[in-house]
Amino acid sequence: MNKLIGIVTLVILSGCAYLGNAHYNELFGTEQAQQRIVSHTTGEGANFLQNVKPVLDTRCVVCHGCYDAPCQLKLSSPEGIDRGVSKDLVYDGTRLLATTPSRLLFDATTTEQWREKNFTPVLNERVQTEEANLAGSVLFNSLVLKQSHELPANEILNNEFDFSLSRSQTCATMGEFDQLAGEQPHAGMPYGLPGVSRDEFNHLQKWLKAGGKMAHIDPPTEFELEQVKRWEAFLNQDDLKYQLSARYIYEHWFLAHIYFDQKTPDNFFKLVRSSTPPGEKIKLISTRRPYDDPKVNRVYYRFLHDRSTVLSKTHLPLKLNDEKLTRLYQQFIAPEYTVKSMPSYKAESASNPFKTFEVIPIDSKYQFMLDEAELIIMGFIKGPVCRGQIALNVINDHFWVAFADPNKVATPAVGQMIMQHEDALELPAAEESNAFPIANWVKYSALEQKYLKAKVNLANEMFKGGEHLTTDLLWKGDGHNKNAALTIFRHFDSATVVKGFIGQEPKTTWILDYALFERIHYLLVAGFDVYGNIGHQLVTRLYMDFLRLEGEQNFLALLPENKRDKIKGQWYRKSPPSLAEFFKNNREFSQPSGITYKTNTPQKELYALMKEALSPVLSEHYDYKQVPKSLSAINTMPAKAVNLLPQLSFVLVKQDDDSHNAYTIIHHNAHYNISSLLNEDGQRAFEEDTATIVPGFIGDYPASIWYLNNEQQVEAFAEQLPMMQVEADYAALKTKFGIRRSHPQFWQYSDILHATAKKYRGVEYGLFDYNRLENR
Repeated sequence: MNKLIGIVTLVILSGCAYLGNAHYNELFGTEQAQQRIVSHTTGEGANFLQNVKPVLDTRCVVCHGCYDAPCQLKLSSPEGIDRGVSKDLVYDGTRLLATTPSRLLFDATTTEQWREKNFTPVLNERVQTEEANLAGSVLFNSLVLKQSHELPANEILNNEFDFSLSRSQTCATMGEFDQLAGEQPHAGMPYGLPGVSRDEFNHLQKWLKAGGKMAHIDPPTEFELEQVKRWEAFLNQDDLKYQLSARYIYEHWFLAHIYFDQKTPDNFFKLVRSSTPPGEKIKLISTRRPYDDPKVNRVYYRFLHDRSTVLSKTHLPLKLNDEKLTRLYQQFIAPEYTVKSMPSYKAESASNPFKTFEVIPIDSKYQFMLDEAELIIMGFIKGPVCRGQIALNVINDHFWVAFADPNKVATPAVGQMIMQHEDALELPAAEESNAFPIANWVKYSALEQKYLKAKVNLANEMFKGGEHLTTDLLWKGDGHNKNAALTIFRHFDSATVVKGFIGQEPKTTWILDYALFERIHYLLVAGFDVYGNIGHQLVTRLYMDFLRLEGEQNFLALLPENKRDKIKGQWYRKSPPSLAEFFKNNREFSQPSGITYKTNTPQKELYALMKEALSPVLSEHYDYKQVPKSLSAINTMPAKAVNLLPQLSFVLVKQDDDSHNAYTIIHHNAHYNISSLLNEDGQRAFEEDTATIVPGFIGDYPASIWYLNNEQQVEAFAEQLPMMQVEADYAALKTKFGIRRSHPQFWQYSDILHATAKKYRGVEYGLFDYNRLENR
């Protein structure tokens, strides 16, 4: 982009840009909240949806979309744009006390309320003239600053740019903008990326000059409204059995993006709690957690039209139709049980699903979770907990997840054992959002030991002599459900879950039973408060250690008894003495595997047996065997070359018809163990790092984008990537095949990337997040 736009714009402002706050007050009056949201049927509303929103989505929302948006500037909805920016951090690993939540629609509903919470505007809130609307807009001045200071073309940017997630934030008001522009001339938006095009700039300028009026997307269709009516009728019946079932369903689906049996849905909905019944306007119940006291006599479960731009990193699609409605009736209403009264909302009991939903049969609850297992686990991957290394260094970089068959482990005997030990299944969320990590870790460690002892005693009876300790133990997806086999990839400070056993054979695998699955959900999704203090976050992380170990122990039980300690020892090399003591105290399970192994590599053999047993329901969507032969060599790259790769690389290959095939290269960071909370680098086994390349897109935060024009470039890229030795080799390849964040046509390639992703992902499509794009 040439500098002409920036120069012309500055002239238009007549010297008004970059003045202090007092000068703006003198020139244009004091700030006063404006009413900016208009109907989509008006000319202003239509202009916003047709000409402005597409620019904001594809150029701005890719960095400003959710909890981790810089300065909490959420440009994915009119409410977020109107709310503006805050200097307060959502993700703060040093917070001693829980902070006040700042969730759109829930924690404030008017512009005035957000200003009282110290959010400052990015649109002009002084006198509404064309001159003032430009001069007094942080958003516009950020665009101007970018146009006035272009990036060096296709170069690695210097130390002036800080792209770390923990970078300090300026979050300037208009009164502070002149100082920001002077100190950081390259702080314009989009930050660390090329500016918007001339046409895009003109659309935004015209919109802002006219007062920044915004409109919501079109309302739901008649079909969708009819489905909402049917589902709300089902979830809000007066019978206590229905009320308790609806509460359970809500506490597991509250993060989902719900749509109604359409291949390409027009709209998505969120299941919310309201103080008003169906037929009336929704009045949201605002609590930190989905099970907190609503402080109303009756909770109603309603479907709120989600009018925000769909983001890949928070998109959890869930299809509802007649079949699902019938399934829920069979699971929760048809079984014989009685609900005499609704359970309490007090934290110590509501945080414990085994107490709250004790009367609902265990097989009903477990099968309900299994039906949408990817969605439930995706809540911990794509929910608020997902941001940051501390939250995710509790899991390996690549592992498979399978589930115990409900007919084997959701029996009355198991249900009775859980009821007898439900106090030992208390979760850290019982401490609410302010917790003391050390004391609580000791407490929950003792409770976990108590529960494991009871679980092992029962398991020794259930699996005596190795009975059922074969792949018969695994849930086979009822012959059709692909949720039966999942793969989780960790990308250092983000993660992904997909259906199928994807990639090379992993270091470890989890096998989840009902109690374990339920605790993971209530620990990391329903019970986790992103606004909680450091103690809450740490004790959550420490407790997850127990759950990971329990899932791995279930897998080890299928391996030869005399090999289990050796295999576990390989997983936990160089682990601290405390972990060795924990292992020592949990060795009471003594039943042999029911599998007759024929080789000296039983884990490899077990993986083959698991794949065979689950073959009818294994998803092939990301089967790395479908990658072209030339690119498949990346799966066996030397560790030294893998070490140079970022966590996620997206590869676009242009086809003869100008369409594009897509692949993802995933870097797996190997560890001697993952039991160290604060010394992850000290546990890294760099010489064991591996990479996997799969068709399509895995992950939401691309770190690197590669573009290959033809088969010759594919061959050259595949040949040269494994040959890398030092950083200079990587930089040379990036110059040849990569799309750096400073590439002059970055946004053109970004549009190709998203168009291709839409083709691959279908209903799972959402905009990628560019906050982790590398500068190399």
